[in-house]
Amino acid sequence: MAQAVEEWYKQMPVITRSYLTAAVVTSIGCSLDIISPYHLYLNPRLVVKQYQYWRLVTNFLYFRKIDLDFLFHMFFLARYCKLLEENSFRGRAYDFLYMLLFGATVLTGIVLLGGMIPYLSESFGKIIFLSNSLTFMMVYVWSRQNPFIHMNFLGLFTFTAAYLPWVLLGFSVLVGASAWVDLLGMIAGHAYYFLEDVYPRMTGRRPLKTPSFIKALFADDTVVVAQPVNVRFAPPPAEELHQH
Repeated sequence: MAQAVEEWYKQMPVITRSYLTAAVVTSIGCSLDIISPYHLYLNPRLVVKQYQYWRLVTNFLYFRKIDLDFLFHMFFLARYCKLLEENSFRGRAYDFLYMLLFGATVLTGIVLLGGMIPYLSESFGKIIFLSNSLTFMMVYVWSRQNPFIHMNFLGLFTFTAAYLPWVLLGFSVLVGASAWVDLLGMIAGHAYYFLEDVYPRMTGRRPLKTPSFIKALFADDTVVVAQPVNVRFAPPPAEELHQH
């Protein structure tokens, strides 16, 4: 069992493995009181006035206490982060990292702006960790890029992947969770999908071009494509044909 988990972990692409590891280590550290969540949450006042810039990153790493809900979110993080990195962004880890940075920036900006708007400030003021929203953004982007895949929800009903974000949003509302967390992820995900997939097809311009300094981080990456076993690139010898 341990060997199987180790093998599964090693086979993860680099960004998925790094994010999952950081999230699990952070949550375990908080559960053991090694780290305090009060040093991690998003607090604009502390970021601006006390230069605690790490909060802009750490609020995306903490998924609350370790319980069934934590395992649920780790499953979604590992699954959809891996699916995106291995398929839509295969050989383009730098673009995937840029997508996460874009999503984190949009989510942070929405929360900061929302906190300044009357009647909304109270709701946005309660959102101090954006890790779940970033995970939901990945689910949304995957669902838009794979809209026709058939899925099953808890064995109750089937639907296509295009409706996955809405199904999960409805489930969150049913269990009494905040809908804002999922909605923020959908907004950030749609912003990325539109600017990366829809807008370039409409205009021929790509506004979310990955900066060269991010590409430089992955300059040594190579894409390994495995060849099928016993592939022949020439007809078999005549004696082999007579044997069959």
